[in-house]
Amino acid sequence: MRIGILGTGTLATALATGWTRAGHDISIGGRSPERADAAAKASGAHSRPVPEVAVDADAVLLSVHWQGVADILRAAGAPTGSLAGKPLIDPTNAVEHGIGVLQLQSGRAMAHHVAELAPGAQVVKAFQLFPSTRWTTPASSPATVAMCGDDPRALEIVGSLVRDVGGVPAVLGGLDRARQLEEVAGFVIALAFAGVDPQLAIPAVPSSRANETPPQP
Repeated sequence: MRIGILGTGTLATALATGWTRAGHDISIGGRSPERADAAAKASGAHSRPVPEVAVDADAVLLSVHWQGVADILRAAGAPTGSLAGKPLIDPTNAVEHGIGVLQLQSGRAMAHHVAELAPGAQVVKAFQLFPSTRWTTPASSPATVAMCGDDPRALEIVGSLVRDVGGVPAVLGGLDRARQLEEVAGFVIALAFAGVDPQLAIPAVPSSRANETPPQP
């Protein structure tokens, strides 16, 4: 696939590297052409001006700090429909640094804000929980990437991109569940900055066996 990436930070570079290795054609653009060139060189992708990143893309990754989301989406032409019909992956967390408290009004998710700024885009919340190093460092077991979105095709495409970087996709539900995923990220961030391993705060629950045939009486 052709994948456009809006942003030049560590997550953008990590996922670009993984997707390039999987055979995808990656374009990266950001506010700084120099940083876009560096990210492209490091990941095997190629850099483009922001307005051109999503022109022929099959999917787009939004990978900037949450406070810069509106600016880069405007630069990409999203408010006028440049991303309409395209899966738009949103991994942003609008949280207070080191504390994890969401900075949006109650009931709102960053993904909802992204959807408003990019009318017609098929927004999928994903990749918002793990640090970028999770996608560049070999691990003993694959990471589960919880995600949500309203468009089945977009969820399928993003799920395949999750697998391409060694993850396992898990659809939580529609985009109305995005706030829940963002709150989980805030929870993890708060514990990590407090010096607590977040994995130790979550009970080990066996996966569901709902699809198994129940025992007969």
